[in-house]
Amino acid sequence: MTAASTTQTTPAAPSPRARIGDFAEHHRSSTIIVCMAIATTLLAFLPQVAPLSFLQQPQPWYDSFANAGVFVLLAMGLNVVVGLAGLLDLGYAAFFAIGAYTYAYSNSPYSHMDLPFLPMLIVGAGVAAVFGIALGAPTLRLRGDYLAIMTLGFGEIVPIVFLNLENWTEGTNGIGGIFRPEPLPFLGTFSALTPFAYFILMAFIITIAMALLYRLQDSRVGRAWNAIREDELAAAANGINTVTTKLLAFALGATTAGLAGVFNASKLTIVSPDQFYFTVSFTVLAMVILGGMGNIWGVAAGAFIVYMIQAVFLKQLNTVKEALHLPPFDIPLINLHIDLAKINFLDYQFLLYGVALVLMMLFRPEGLFPSQRRRRELHVADEFAQDFGEDIESEPGIAGALGETPGAEELFGEDSGEGTR
Repeated sequence: MTAASTTQTTPAAPSPRARIGDFAEHHRSSTIIVCMAIATTLLAFLPQVAPLSFLQQPQPWYDSFANAGVFVLLAMGLNVVVGLAGLLDLGYAAFFAIGAYTYAYSNSPYSHMDLPFLPMLIVGAGVAAVFGIALGAPTLRLRGDYLAIMTLGFGEIVPIVFLNLENWTEGTNGIGGIFRPEPLPFLGTFSALTPFAYFILMAFIITIAMALLYRLQDSRVGRAWNAIREDELAAAANGINTVTTKLLAFALGATTAGLAGVFNASKLTIVSPDQFYFTVSFTVLAMVILGGMGNIWGVAAGAFIVYMIQAVFLKQLNTVKEALHLPPFDIPLINLHIDLAKINFLDYQFLLYGVALVLMMLFRPEGLFPSQRRRRELHVADEFAQDFGEDIESEPGIAGALGETPGAEELFGEDSGEGTR
């Protein structure tokens, strides 16, 4: 054998990036723990250095990180329902409310009970899961727009029920004076002056939730969710019980929302119906879409970024604007007078959501951090166009894959191909 042939048959050594990716794929839980430890360490030290230290003190930063973690949990749970199973849930805040009120009933002067916090995390998640099953069992045979309208109705009903049952929920005043978590090892006392303890506890909860969700995504159940999302009829034809599989996705999403509700109630020490209106569901859905549906860590990163822009960046933008004392100015072309001193950027957060969603749908519909599967689905036409050029319509197999029925023109006329798209 010649030296040239020996060189050709010798396999190339995998790159360091490939080795790291292979290790992460085979040790997913360990990778999540290491990455979350690194991220938590960075977030613990970054508020103490510029430029973050110029905006606000470290303690408010830790408080914002803990609050952002609540929305990260909500986004990861909604990602199971929307991103993995393909079910549009517009009433997700209802399960958030159920978890919060469960903790309020068990740890407040209103109920005269003070139960341990960590077991109540499990109880609150379980109660939310029960309501998720109760909601999903009779309604998950619906599909598409009908399911979305039903979940929207449920999301509107729950806050109204808590608002009107004043004898049990204190109505608009809500249940106040909720007890904070008892001191925990390594974390110490939980109080309004120690948001760092809440931040570390939230990082721990997110780590466990993310590891479990990744395990489910790679399991047989996760593959069933993907099959239902892509084609429910084909999934049913292949033996998947679509009702129970969708019900499991609904229950897991509700469980994660219940966890977030318990933590949020213990941190705010008050729950009231106005915390759980449709704007919460819309915000979490926007976080899932912007982060990248179907990608768990992408959705978590997207939720964190969106919340920090909403709660910190826009707030600090108002502070900077007031410090600069910018004068009003006119735009002659459209006869518009703008006085920045009277503008509160926090009032325009939903306008910014809308603009961001429109831009994302136009230029990056798969999200900021998409899953590989979703990216391939949304860019299949581009891949075919690269392979076949402008003659893509001349390939009947490819045209059929893109939605046109091959051979329809011969059977039903020249316009039938366009009508079957």
